Amino acid sequence: MTPVADDAFQAVHFELVADAEPGIMMRLLAPFARRDLLPDRVKTGRHGALIEASLAVDEMPSGMVHLVENNLRQIVGVRSLTVLLAKATRRVA
Repeated sequence: MTPVADDAFQAVHFELVADAEPGIMMRLLAPFARRDLLPDRVKTGRHGALIEASLAVDEMPSGMVHLVENNLRQIVGVRSLTVLLAKATRRVA
């Protein structure tokens, strides 16, 4: 079977830098959990007083991308956020 692109879904990669403080990872995951989304990949690394985090979702409903982005930008301690978008590929069984 060949993958089929679906405009209703996007592959999204959120890259951010935040203050390294207790509870920051829970706050970063909360916008996803509120929408019943689970990131496919989460990678973090601490660099002194900062945390670099990468959260990727392979198939996020397109209408939710800006909602999650805005929630992440509002988290106290988030210093920068970059959002990378790509078309999701879905397999048809």
